[in-house]
Amino acid sequence: MHLENKTICVIGLGYVGLPLAVEFGKIFETIGLDIDQQRINELINHFDRTLEVDADGLKAAVKLRFTADPNDIQQASIFIITVPTPVDQFNNPDLTPVRKATETVARNLKAGDIVIYESTVYPGVTEDYCVPILEKISGLTFNQDFFCGYSPERINPGDKHHTLTKIRKVTSGSTPEIAEEVNDLYGAIITAGTFKASSIKVAESAKVIENAQRDINIAFVNELAKIFNLLKIDTSEVLEAAGTKWNFLPFKPGLVGGHCIGVDPFYLAQKAKEVGYHPEIILAGRRLNDSMGSYVATQFIKLLIQSERKIKGQDVLVLGITFKENCPDIRNSRVIDIIRELESYQMNVHVYDPWADKNEVQHEYGITLIDSLEGIEKYQGIIAAVGHDQLLDLQIPSGENGPIVYDVKGIFPKERKYARL
Repeated sequence: MHLENKTICVIGLGYVGLPLAVEFGKIFETIGLDIDQQRINELINHFDRTLEVDADGLKAAVKLRFTADPNDIQQASIFIITVPTPVDQFNNPDLTPVRKATETVARNLKAGDIVIYESTVYPGVTEDYCVPILEKISGLTFNQDFFCGYSPERINPGDKHHTLTKIRKVTSGSTPEIAEEVNDLYGAIITAGTFKASSIKVAESAKVIENAQRDINIAFVNELAKIFNLLKIDTSEVLEAAGTKWNFLPFKPGLVGGHCIGVDPFYLAQKAKEVGYHPEIILAGRRLNDSMGSYVATQFIKLLIQSERKIKGQDVLVLGITFKENCPDIRNSRVIDIIRELESYQMNVHVYDPWADKNEVQHEYGITLIDSLEGIEKYQGIIAAVGHDQLLDLQIPSGENGPIVYDVKGIFPKERKYARL
C-alpha cells in the first residue's frame, strides 16, 4: 500500500477523531472534518476544548488541515468515520450520526477508496447498514469499486498514559487484501502494535464486549457496596483485602456514565434481541449501574435526616459533574441522576466542577455551575461525586454544624470518616 500517495480524511473531531487525525497528520496528508465550525476555528488556532491534544501536539501535525465543509474532502481516498454512537431516551442505539457521516463520505466516494469505521456499533452495522448507503449514493459497488474496514476506537478520555499510539489497535477489512492495507495504515502510527481480526464483524463485536465486560464487573462491585452498606462493613476495605489474591479484578464501585461503558452494552443487547436472544446479565448490569445515582442521593438524604438536618429548601453542594475525573467530558454523566433526585426533595443543589465547560453544562443539563467554593460551610451537605485532582486537598469544615459529606469515589482520607460507597 503506497500510503505516501494517499490523503486521509477523519470525519468527526471529538475525543476519538482528533487524536487520530493529529497522529496521521504528522506523516500523511490528512483532512479533519467536523460539522461544528466553532470547533474547527478553535483547532485552527491550536486549541482543543476536549484537552486531549495540546497546542504543541496540534502544531506537530504539519500535514493536517481542518474544515467544516464536506466539499473539501473530495481528494481523500481513505475515509475514517469517528462520530459518536449514542442511545436515545429508550436506550436504543441511535445511528443518526453514523448515517449522516456515511452519506457525506458516499457523496465523495471514488473507485479504489476505503471507508473505515471507528465508531462503536453492534456487529453488522458496517456491512449491513452502512455499505448499502455508500453504494446507493455513490453508485459504486462494494468490494469491487470501494472497500471498508473497521478498527474500534480505544480512547480513554483524560488518560495521559494510555494514549492513542500506546494502545494496541484491532483492525479489519472487507477483503483479505484490504485488511492488510488497513492494518498497515494503523501500523504506521500505533507504536503498541496492531491485531488484525479475521473479519469486520469480529472487530465490531470485540469493541462492544470490551465495555460490556467493564460494565458488568462494576455492576458487581456496586451491588457489593449496597450489601456491605446494609451490613455496615466498609466496601473499600473488603475490596482491598480480596485484592491480595493474584486473580481478583480491581474494580471499584461508583457511577458509570460516559459515551462508552454506559452506552455500548445497549448496542450489543439490541443486536441480540434482533436475533431472538434476550440478554440477561448485560441488561441487569446496566440496570444496576443506572440505579446508583438515585441510590447515592437516597443514602445522602438518610444521613441528613439522621443528623436532624432540614431537607426542603436547604443548600447542598455536588462536587463534579463530568463523567469521570480529570476530564471535561459531560456526556452521559450519571452525576445528573444524583442532582435530579436531590431536586425532587426540593433541595437547592449547587454544582462545582473545575473541569466542565459552564456553557456546555447549561446547554446539556440546564445547570449553572458555581464559580468557587467560597462559603463552603453554608451547605447542609456535600456529595463528592467526581474525583478531580483539584478536589483532593479540599478542606471541609468539620464539627457538629459542618456539612454532612458523602464521598462517592473515596477521594478523601479515611480518617475523616465520611460516608461512602
